Amino acid sequence: MTDDEIDALGKDFCACTLAKARWTHGAHFATALWLMLRRPDVDTEADMPGMIRRYNESVGGVNSDSSGYHETITRASLHMARRLLTTLPGDVTPADAYEALMASPLGDKDWLFAYWSRETLMTPSARRAWIAPDLAPLPA
Repeated sequence: MTDDEIDALGKDFCACTLAKARWTHGAHFATALWLMLRRPDVDTEADMPGMIRRYNESVGGVNSDSSGYHETITRASLHMARRLLTTLPGDVTPADAYEALMASPLGDKDWLFAYWSRETLMTPSARRAWIAPDLAPLPA
């Protein structure tokens, strides 16, 4: 994915004009990286939950105990994306950060199951609020 593609993706997400089919595992991370690198006015950890909920609703989704926004996944993903950024040069572009992230274990959509059991992560409780990993701690 190029910087221009990530820029368009991030802007479309923020404007709630991104087609639902484009909101993939990679798009979640590309958007998070773009926000962290290009939108200093956005506090991703504080603002992303509302942004995701709003986006989900804009494409006809529902934020419930079984679908839509997931607090534990969002917080874990933001933590890991920010952690990855600390290993990259300070002037890294969104495209280069995205490439590094997707080449890492985070590129696998099932990366979370190294830290959480499916039984824990897929609960309404984990969807509503942070639930600490039950298999292994997230790297600091």
